Amino acid sequence: MPLSTDQQERYSRQTELSGWGVEGQERLLASRVFVAGVGGLGCAAAVYLAQAGVGELVVCDGDVVERSNLNRQFLYSRDNITEPKAIVAAAALRRLNPDVTVTPMFAEIDRSTAESFIEGSDLVLDCLDNPETRVVLNRACLAAGIPMVYAAVAEYTGYLSFLSPPATPCLECFVDGTCPPVHPPVPGGTAGTLGSLEAVEALKFLTGTGRTLAGKLLIVDASVPRFDVVRVDRNPSCPACSRLG
Repeated sequence: MPLSTDQQERYSRQTELSGWGVEGQERLLASRVFVAGVGGLGCAAAVYLAQAGVGELVVCDGDVVERSNLNRQFLYSRDNITEPKAIVAAAALRRLNPDVTVTPMFAEIDRSTAESFIEGSDLVLDCLDNPETRVVLNRACLAAGIPMVYAAVAEYTGYLSFLSPPATPCLECFVDGTCPPVHPPVPGGTAGTLGSLEAVEALKFLTGTGRTLAGKLLIVDASVPRFDVVRVDRNPSCPACSRLG
C-alpha cells in the first residue's frame, strides 16, 4: 500500500537515507519479524523495529516479569511483575506505533514449537539468554531458510552477527550451545546497545540498505570501551549447517 501523508511525515528521517526511500519503507511495512525473547535485548530491538514501521512483529517469551528485570527491560514496570512479558511488551509496542501489528506469544521455544512459531517470517531476531534454546532456534531457521540476527550479552561485553547460511556461517559454526544456561550480571546499557544494533541489522536487511554483519562478528567491550569486527567462517564439520554444502 502507498504511504499515507501521516506515514510519509512519520518516517521521513529514515526514508531520506540513501537507498531507503519510500520503496524501502513500503517493504518494511510489508515485512514480518519474529523476536525470540523480550528481555534486555528484545525490548530494545522490538522498540526500534516498531518505531521504524516493521509491519508485523511477533514477540515470543515464556517468562513473566520479575523485579530483577527492571534494570534493563524498559517495556515493563513494577506494576507488571508476575505478568507475561510477551503480553505486556505487545501492548506497549502497539501504543508506540499503530502502523504495526504486534502478535504476542506467551510460550517457550523448543524443538516441538520453534519451526511453527517462525513460519512466515522474513527475519528472526535471537534475543535469548539460553544457549540451548539458541541452538533450537538456529536449527529452525536453517530448516525454514530464514535469516537470523544473533546477539548475546554478559556484563559489559556483547556479540552481534547476521546469519544467513549457506552464504554465512550458522550460529553453531562458532557458538557452543552445550553449556548450561546462565544469567550473568548485565547493566541495562549493554543489553540496550546490542538490542539496538540488532534492530539496525534487521532494518538494513529488510530495506536492502547498508551492509550487514554477514560473515562477521561484532564484539563490543563497553568496559574499555572497544569495538572489534572479526571474520567468522563456516565450519565444514558443523553439526547444523554442513549438510547445506
